[in-house]
Amino acid sequence: MKTPVVVPPVGESITRGFLAHWLKQEGESVRAGEDLFELETEKATVSVPAPADGSLSITVPDGSDVEIGREVGSIESEKPKAGAAPAQPEKKPPAAEPKPPAPKPAPEAKPPAEKKTEPPLSPAVRRILAEKNLDAAGIAGTGKGGRILKEDALKARAPAATPGAEPGEGEEEGLVTRAPLSEIRKTIARRVVAAHVEAALLTTFNEIDMSSVVEARAAHGEKFLKRYGVKLGFMSFFIRAAAAALAEFPVVNSRIEGTDVVTPGFIDIGVAVATERGLLVPVLRNADRLRFDEIETKLADLAARARGKKISLAELQGGTFTITNGGVFGSLMSTPLPNYPQSAILGMHAMQKRPVVVDDAIVVRPMMYVALTYDHRLIDGRDAVLFLSRVKRLVEDPEALLLGD
Repeated sequence: MKTPVVVPPVGESITRGFLAHWLKQEGESVRAGEDLFELETEKATVSVPAPADGSLSITVPDGSDVEIGREVGSIESEKPKAGAAPAQPEKKPPAAEPKPPAPKPAPEAKPPAEKKTEPPLSPAVRRILAEKNLDAAGIAGTGKGGRILKEDALKARAPAATPGAEPGEGEEEGLVTRAPLSEIRKTIARRVVAAHVEAALLTTFNEIDMSSVVEARAAHGEKFLKRYGVKLGFMSFFIRAAAAALAEFPVVNSRIEGTDVVTPGFIDIGVAVATERGLLVPVLRNADRLRFDEIETKLADLAARARGKKISLAELQGGTFTITNGGVFGSLMSTPLPNYPQSAILGMHAMQKRPVVVDDAIVVRPMMYVALTYDHRLIDGRDAVLFLSRVKRLVEDPEALLLGD
């Protein structure tokens, strides 16, 4: 019995995708739930699981544009030969028994031998090899059975220049690669351009004394971890502070649609997560109603599934405001771009000890620069500055966050 392998629906607005890479080979045995192939869409990259146990047959190769619902392969259920063997000779299949020893097995033995020595190349790999003038025989594949993956082809160098060629010609070609943009990168490109073209963006800065947060984490971190099974991070303080400030300044939580101002009656905060495929922004629904432990638990789960390509499209849509933390990569200051069509984004940065003046005395404190980039068509400078100041005061006073003041 054959079970079709189809491109699953990944969201109402998504009608097509890109079959980036088969994770299993033709004829390989798979189990239901195992990842079969990676599907890239304009929102995310997801791993599609096998719908049944059996042997995989691939009909649509790597590197193909596919529509949602299209059949890209099938899985043939494997019958248990041990139980079937005694039943077959008892009935009428005497004619079926002489067929195996027939001369067919001999020619059938050759194809598998060829596959082992020369694993099949996907269309994407063939295209890259042709563009770079590379020979597959000279590339060590890292896929199963020595199969050459797209990444292997991209990393491979072109052959050195021949004696008759111009000096350095071949070497120069070997330093240049060409690869198509992924669906996610195309979406990021469109949104970044739209944010610049459609909006009038300004950025306001402030700095936060993180002493109280550092002390709160030191005092309660171990107990928090034992009780909830997750670490108490910096991000939860900023999410709680931003949610409270958004409630005070709903214009920062709003967006422009045509000639209308759309103001949601809820606060859904997206948190930027860096993955190998690009930046994804999972959304925390009703962030203003979440406790610290709920925020940390949901964040850990969403981030892990975003990096593991297990996150759903619905979990990446519908945010009203975004927070990004460039500080995890060492950024001291930046001007983040809003996640279009949102109107504002809060940027966190690296925490550094700096000399500051407190009560007319110079002291060393852990300080963090924060930035709010906003659409000036909708948000006035006064509201942007007051919003960021409110976030600053709340983060510097964790007790106020706990009490909801």
